Amino acid sequence: MTVANDKESFEALTFGLQGEVFALSADSVREILDVTLVTQVPGARDFVPGLINVRGRVVPLADLRVRFGMPRAAASVDTRIIVVEISLDGEPTIVGLLADKVYEVTQIAGASIEGTPPVGMKWPPDYVRGIGKRGDDFIIIPNIERIFCSA
Repeated sequence: MTVANDKESFEALTFGLQGEVFALSADSVREILDVTLVTQVPGARDFVPGLINVRGRVVPLADLRVRFGMPRAAASVDTRIIVVEISLDGEPTIVGLLADKVYEVTQIAGASIEGTPPVGMKWPPDYVRGIGKRGDDFIIIPNIERIFCSA
């Protein structure tokens, strides 16, 4: 999905990370889980602290806060794991994403989505597909595939 260039609206799951609102295509979301036991993996990348068990399947768990340069946060009553299916090297892959809070499934108008500005971004621009606007709020649309493919 090339969100920044797509002028059609899409259904998105919105979630929060450190007070910012992010959105993923609802089509990629498989389920939303309460925080569960994480098995740490020695030598794993810093933003993928470990593995979780999702219905008998081993799934890597990513902390997007770390990837976006935010400090780690302790789990709260609102913390959730968003299980998504993404394409990595052409293969469908299931991953879990830590979210401070999951908000809602909503429509995001394609006309409201812009590319990442060349200046003033506090996140790596390669990790952001686009920035949408809903009312007075900005919604960051991450490029999950690129986040996982980057070293």
